[in-house]
Amino acid sequence: MSAVAPGAATSMPSEAMSVRLARRRSRIVGERIIEAVLFVAALVSVFTTVGIVYILVKESVVFFEEVPFWDFLTDTQWTPLFDDAHFGIMVLLSGTLTSSAVALSIAIPLGTIIAIYLSEFAPFAVREVAKPFLELLGGVPTIIYGYFALLFVTPLLQKIYPELPGFNLLAAGIVMGIMIIPYVSSISEDAMRAVPMSLREGSYAMGATRFQTAVKVVVPAAISGIASAYILGISRAVGETMILAVAAGMQPNLTFNPLEPAATITAYIVQVALGDLPHGSIGYQTIFAAGLTLMLFTLACNIGGHVLRKSFREAY
Repeated sequence: MSAVAPGAATSMPSEAMSVRLARRRSRIVGERIIEAVLFVAALVSVFTTVGIVYILVKESVVFFEEVPFWDFLTDTQWTPLFDDAHFGIMVLLSGTLTSSAVALSIAIPLGTIIAIYLSEFAPFAVREVAKPFLELLGGVPTIIYGYFALLFVTPLLQKIYPELPGFNLLAAGIVMGIMIIPYVSSISEDAMRAVPMSLREGSYAMGATRFQTAVKVVVPAAISGIASAYILGISRAVGETMILAVAAGMQPNLTFNPLEPAATITAYIVQVALGDLPHGSIGYQTIFAAGLTLMLFTLACNIGGHVLRKSFREAY
């Protein structure tokens, strides 16, 4: 038998240990790098939001130095392009609220029904075909929806309401609701699919039907995700631009009647951004005040949805 040198026997474990330590250090360094990249990615969204808020507030302060805040809230006319300028944001806000109400009255019920069907009743083959088509519907450019509302939906509605003008909030709101359906149905269906199967089996064991299980067990259990889908739908409706710019008329009209033409906040921002007003003028500054109003309104909707979702979560 050949003898092993004492120094070689002690060096082998130390070399193996040093290799393990080197691998551990490299793994730790790699994890720290990944954490840093993820942290920077998170900061990008935070800084972007802070930057948007800073620009809106900074430019809006310049606007409110010229226009009293109370007049901005209470004036019933919006004519910043005229010599006798008026800056009543309620005119634009009424069009935004009316079009969003029409859209959500279509998107929320239909989106929820579609989600319940795909989650609880549709065969696997149907679900695998229907869901990609829904997501494809959500990817259609909004300008296409705008011309669809103007050239197809509006003439169709005029057969029912002959006095309906060519530009109106109803057609724009209906098509906007169709556009929002994929967002509501897809997120709601994912939330329902995440409900544990044991809840369904327990409901069936108690003698409930599939419909009763879907409505009284699955939907309450997934209400947090469904509420998130509704919040996303509301934000999407409030922030929509091109459908309303094409089909609603962009006429500043204080009305809550969807059968009339009107302007919305986003459509007005598009109109001014086309270059009709010189940069830095008081009329140009209105887009920042309108944008700040829209952002605050969306924030209020998100906060309300968060409170509602939290209350439902505690209830169930």
